[in-house]
Amino acid sequence: MPVPSRAAGAERALLRDQAFRALRAAIVDGTLQPGERLVDAELCEWLGVSRTPVREAIARLEQIGLVQVRAASSTTVSPLDVRATAEAQAVAAAMHELAAREAVPALVAGDLDTMTAANTTFAAALAAGDVDAAIAADDAFHGVFVRVCGNRRLSGLLEDVTPLLRRAERARFGSLTGRASVAQHARIVELARAGDAEGAARANRENWLTLRP
Repeated sequence: MPVPSRAAGAERALLRDQAFRALRAAIVDGTLQPGERLVDAELCEWLGVSRTPVREAIARLEQIGLVQVRAASSTTVSPLDVRATAEAQAVAAAMHELAAREAVPALVAGDLDTMTAANTTFAAALAAGDVDAAIAADDAFHGVFVRVCGNRRLSGLLEDVTPLLRRAERARFGSLTGRASVAQHARIVELARAGDAEGAARANRENWLTLRP
């Protein structure tokens, strides 16, 4: 049988990943609304790719709960689901707790400075009502622990559950309730700077559990 070349396989994977990331971002930021029907031909034209990477991207989006696929019928953006969000929140909180526990002993001063700067940016974004900037700064803050701990399985789980939470966070960070996270972040940095891995881990978990769908 003919064997696909490495180049062909790599190109297909790249197109699939690009389609997945573009669709995921559009769903999370609200460009594609809950209940909106996704038509393959329109997605192919928008993304500039063939049907195969689009369908592969949709299959992955279905696995993580962002779209619903009805056989021989239609594909739609999943509605905001309180139970699914709560389940994703529980997993994310546990993974971020683990990330902090493993990362704190390996942190250097530059890591803590990065977290502090991210929290400052986060606070400014909340004050300005810039939800996109707030989410990006929150990612940068928590991403330090995830990066330093170096646990690839943890990163993979967060890759799957975080998009569901981002949809809920857009509502939370657009309101005054999100501003409590600024003080929580500062406390996490304080504990980490003191080398208190357990305290930082618990505080990190509690920060993620404050999110409400």
